[in-house]
Amino acid sequence: MAQRTQIVFTDDLDGGPADTTVSFTVDGTAYEIDLSTAHAEEFRTALQPFVAAARRVGGSSRRAGKGGRSGGPAPSAVREWAKGEGIKVSDRGRVPAELIVKFQAANPR
Repeated sequence: MAQRTQIVFTDDLDGGPADTTVSFTVDGTAYEIDLSTAHAEEFRTALQPFVAAARRVGGSSRRAGKGGRSGGPAPSAVREWAKGEGIKVSDRGRVPAELIVKFQAANPR
């Protein structure tokens, strides 16, 4: 018997399809939210006046270098494997943790 598992990347606001994960920190607490492109744009637009008036503190941008990787599998490798297994996965955004676990179980080092 064949079994098929489907992972759906869901917008945390309205339950629709999500395209990206937005990370932010408020009062020292870090957050992540999965959003559609439209909701991510709304979020960034709403924060823009505050970001424009703010100053950066500590560290560098997450995109500045190769540091900060957790050492896990490359998202592109997980997506390619998932598609080969018939698992629906978004072409962009964060790869769900459950999918990474399944990839690692199917591809031990």
